[in-house]
Amino acid sequence: MSTTEKKKSNWQDKYRFSVINDTTFEEVWRVRLTQYNAFLLITLLVLLIIGATVSLISFTNLREFIPGYPDVTMRRNILLNALRLDSLEQELALRDNYFLNLNTIISGEEPTGIYSEPDASRNYSALRFGRSPEDSALRARIESEERFNLTLGPILPENVTNLSGLHFYPPVKGIVSASFDLRLKHYGTDIVTKPRSPVACVLDGTVIFTGWTMETGFVIQVQHPNNLISVYKHNAALLKENGDLVRAGEALSIVGDSGEMYTSGPHLHLEIWYKGSPLDPEKHILF
Repeated sequence: MSTTEKKKSNWQDKYRFSVINDTTFEEVWRVRLTQYNAFLLITLLVLLIIGATVSLISFTNLREFIPGYPDVTMRRNILLNALRLDSLEQELALRDNYFLNLNTIISGEEPTGIYSEPDASRNYSALRFGRSPEDSALRARIESEERFNLTLGPILPENVTNLSGLHFYPPVKGIVSASFDLRLKHYGTDIVTKPRSPVACVLDGTVIFTGWTMETGFVIQVQHPNNLISVYKHNAALLKENGDLVRAGEALSIVGDSGEMYTSGPHLHLEIWYKGSPLDPEKHILF
């Protein structure tokens, strides 16, 4: 018999592995294997151990023990910093555009960004604009609520010197869930109302800011006469843009719960600022 045939025969030879009771010499367990079957069994066990180890490290918190792998707190901070950086870039872009237009206006030139050239590569003649059922229902609701509003006349120059003579239009009808509190640095009032309700402007004025922040979601600010500014936070959507003239009772946004912090459900956070100082909205508005 050649060496090759002898090696092949050894792979096919059967071996018995037995477990015997040392006292009674009774055979408790046995298994018969060839060298080939034993090699396959050991290989399978090694692969199972490797697969189980990789699965434990990949799908459990054990991976955090790997040197250099970020833990949950570090990954959350990385995500928050990325969101804050994105918001900061947007704010810087708005600020740079504001100063650029301001310098252009002072120089007597035409500010940039007001007029946009139409896209000549597209055909807009086939577009048809119509009112959706939701838009019609919202318009009907706003018109019904503003039927007896006495503040919808022409915007007059500032002629009120005392805030007690101002009539603040309630932005929403609902229940106050959190009141104004300077000690807690809560500079506004939280009003819980029906989701998707329209948010009305409290006084005549001009929209000076529309945007989104990580903490308060969609935000809109309106400048009013008498050095008053109203701020509306946690909106689901904004209906106005920067520079729009608005009147008291006119819809500015839709109630929502946007923002990843300081919100626990659909509500409106309203702030009123007078000459740089916050006012308690509940002292001026009946919600």
